[in-house]
Amino acid sequence: MAKSVQLSNGRLWKSQKAAKKHFSEMLARYKDGENISNYQDHSDLSALLERFDLIFADGPSKIGAGIKRFERRLNKGDGWSSPGFWVIRDDNTPTDFSFPNAVDGRPKSDAEEFSVACHNAVSRDLLGMKQRQFDHFAGPDGLIACDITGNLVAYSEAQLSHAHPPFGIIVKEFRKLKGWQDSIPPGTLTASADAQISTHFADDAVAREFLNFHHDRAVLRIIGKDRPPISMSATININRPLRFR
Repeated sequence: MAKSVQLSNGRLWKSQKAAKKHFSEMLARYKDGENISNYQDHSDLSALLERFDLIFADGPSKIGAGIKRFERRLNKGDGWSSPGFWVIRDDNTPTDFSFPNAVDGRPKSDAEEFSVACHNAVSRDLLGMKQRQFDHFAGPDGLIACDITGNLVAYSEAQLSHAHPPFGIIVKEFRKLKGWQDSIPPGTLTASADAQISTHFADDAVAREFLNFHHDRAVLRIIGKDRPPISMSATININRPLRFR
């Protein structure tokens, strides 16, 4: 059954999907760096941010000293970028917030946050591996064969995928190695903070430990981002099994 979403300004959607569509279309109406100027858009975002603070009560308040305005900004990480809403408070401090998370009404679990930290620990190495594959194997046209379909893809059309074991299994094995199967020790992950786009390991030594563990376990492949889904009976042909060592 679809869950309805109701905000304090009276806005009501019959489903979370409909609410996300509303805010996604709102985001698309603005350009990066542009203020959210429409009164109704500002009202909807203000009410959504109230919902965010109620849901994520354990973290710092996004509203803080009060809401001055909202902006669309480009969030950037290692090898990715995506537009998002930012709030500028009355004291001129800015911070981002996730409208999908606010609509869902469910904070990420510790296991999900741990997996995000693990991915952040290896993201730069993964980008480097992808670049090296194109440097070494791409033809004069800059294209490389997808390791599943054999179709030629450009750098922007390709992604580096874990062939075996899956990334989630590597994360679980690392938690077992550390003795963290049941719970993650407090302070292991970075606490929520203003303008913190993603979760990282608080201790760089743990990040390096996972990086080395991932190097020993991961087998990777280059695949096209728009490849068709693979059936359970399909044979995966890894023409270039990629190892870090």
